[in-house]
Amino acid sequence: MEYNADIGVFGGSGFYSFIKDIEEIELDTPYGKPSDSIALAVYEGKRVAFLPRHGRKHTFPPHTIPYRANIYAMKQLGVKKIIAPTASGSLQSRIKPGEFVVCDQFVDRTWGRKDTFFDGPETRHFSAAYPYCPELREIAIEAGKSLDIPLHDRGTVVVIQGPRFSTVAESRFYSKMGWEVINMTQYPECYLAREMGICYVNISLITDYDAGLEGREDIAPVTEQEVLRVFEENNEKVKKMLLEMIRNIDPAKDNCCCK
Repeated sequence: MEYNADIGVFGGSGFYSFIKDIEEIELDTPYGKPSDSIALAVYEGKRVAFLPRHGRKHTFPPHTIPYRANIYAMKQLGVKKIIAPTASGSLQSRIKPGEFVVCDQFVDRTWGRKDTFFDGPETRHFSAAYPYCPELREIAIEAGKSLDIPLHDRGTVVVIQGPRFSTVAESRFYSKMGWEVINMTQYPECYLAREMGICYVNISLITDYDAGLEGREDIAPVTEQEVLRVFEENNEKVKKMLLEMIRNIDPAKDNCCCK
């Protein structure tokens, strides 16, 4: 049986109940198996494919996620648009836990990750100047506003290797550079989608202030338990925003720069 989908969703911890009445499928790719089985469902007449990027039981830490297999699996299904919510930290005091950031830039501070589909003999070079789909970003921003979700309409995410959190010195450096968000999974996921010609948008759910945030020395360094607690508290907002975005996405519209 041939499966297909219009829209893909990469989830993190807490998103596994997003899709109801699903059909789960197993896929294989030239880059190995994806993080987990893929859940397919129909919403508002659109086929949606959901894949937990860390695996359903959170078995893949950020530096071992099979990013190429995950993106390629979406390509195999015919996905044209990917929505990628993430738990993230704030590097600026004006961006508070519980708020959302629709990122427009990333800074890569990872190493050793398989970050291209073109390892040779075929070689290609793709622009990453504007890595996030402008059309999907607008849809995300409008969805957040319509739901009265506290939201920042742009931000630069610095992607660290993980699985450890930053030192105070590292965090202060990132903050002084003017970057807004810190995360462990946006690279190479975002760029690999661009190589495959798939539109991609990130929604960063801010779960904490990062360790070295100037002026917030009263805040204890971030812990995994605190990240998960804030994430769970805001999970319903994320689900509502995803559903609103899916409702407003036209899978057939593909005249943006991502192609």
